[in-house]
Amino acid sequence: MNVRRIAAVASKEWRETVRDRMFFSLAFLLPVLWMLVFGYGLVLDVENIPYAVLDRDQSELSRDYLSRFRQSRYFDFKGVLTDEREVEPLLATSRIRAAIIVPEKFQERLNAGQMVGVQTLIDGTFPLRTDITKGYVVAINSAFNEERLTDYISRREGIARSQAEHRARPIKLEVRYLYNEEVRSTWSIVPALVMFTLMVSCPLLTALGIVREKETGSIYNIYSSTVTKIEFLFGKLLIPVLISSMNAVVLWIMATLWFGVPFKGNLLFFLVASLVFVLSSTGVGLLVSLLVRTQIAALLITIIIAMVPTILFSGLIVPVSSLSPGSQFQAHLFPGMYYTDIVRGTFLKGIGFEVLWADVLALALYALALRFVGYGLFTKRPRS
Repeated sequence: MNVRRIAAVASKEWRETVRDRMFFSLAFLLPVLWMLVFGYGLVLDVENIPYAVLDRDQSELSRDYLSRFRQSRYFDFKGVLTDEREVEPLLATSRIRAAIIVPEKFQERLNAGQMVGVQTLIDGTFPLRTDITKGYVVAINSAFNEERLTDYISRREGIARSQAEHRARPIKLEVRYLYNEEVRSTWSIVPALVMFTLMVSCPLLTALGIVREKETGSIYNIYSSTVTKIEFLFGKLLIPVLISSMNAVVLWIMATLWFGVPFKGNLLFFLVASLVFVLSSTGVGLLVSLLVRTQIAALLITIIIAMVPTILFSGLIVPVSSLSPGSQFQAHLFPGMYYTDIVRGTFLKGIGFEVLWADVLALALYALALRFVGYGLFTKRPRS
């Protein structure tokens, strides 16, 4: 390989990238915009659930029961209803997502030791949100039941309330969340968005850069020059790799400083692993660029083969372990899954090469295989 010829190809690619507004935006601005849009838009936390109440008992206990929802940060009180017929229009128009209806004689039946049914109507439009809302309601209801049982035992046995609590709850469950102590979806989603952004922007930048040569006809200069195949591909891919590596650093800064995601791992390992991932994702763009002739075709195909599998099979939203066996097999065919394990492992768990070496190796093999395929498909003879 001739270093001067490689430098000439790389220099030409750099000038065309910064001179073309579309390519400049694609290279430097689009990754940042994607990170901001998806970082704020893709939030899975279920909080501030709008709800209304219908209290038919209007007793001290019913007010105590309903106050627990108002004190919870997961619910957003929207008002008191006077008739059950008001519930359905509010749910249908999404003004509320839940309605709690306390029946008559609520306090009287509880004091008499009878069971009381409290009706909770939840908007089931979004199943995941519905299940989480149901969990919140069940938790508040269980806490209220436990306090009622504690009071009953204390009065019946004539013992202190602390002793009654031990009898009412002989097994105390203590839950401690590891790696994401506050259970924030942002801490899980934003590191994965580093993967998503690079997985889409790297192939696009690479594919459009090479296909542009075909559309403008400048590829014929390469055909007739003394630049070899490997020199052209090396120089052509050098700039996208460098730009994408810079973007990886920018995205890391945004994740830690802008979104406040803690980084517990080794920064050097993260940067090296990111470089390996960039090499594999630019290989996807190289393969696309050698199979199509127009930038529109390159754009569409790259989005399809890069974005869709990344969303479905990388673990961005749904863990790979929760997918069907067939989907898990497909997930292992794309580089996004391996890099997702790396970014989440380094950000949240603080693990490094000693644990994630298999993921780095898979990305390296992926990058190497795509380079070999790209080298085999590229020819300096114009195709008719």
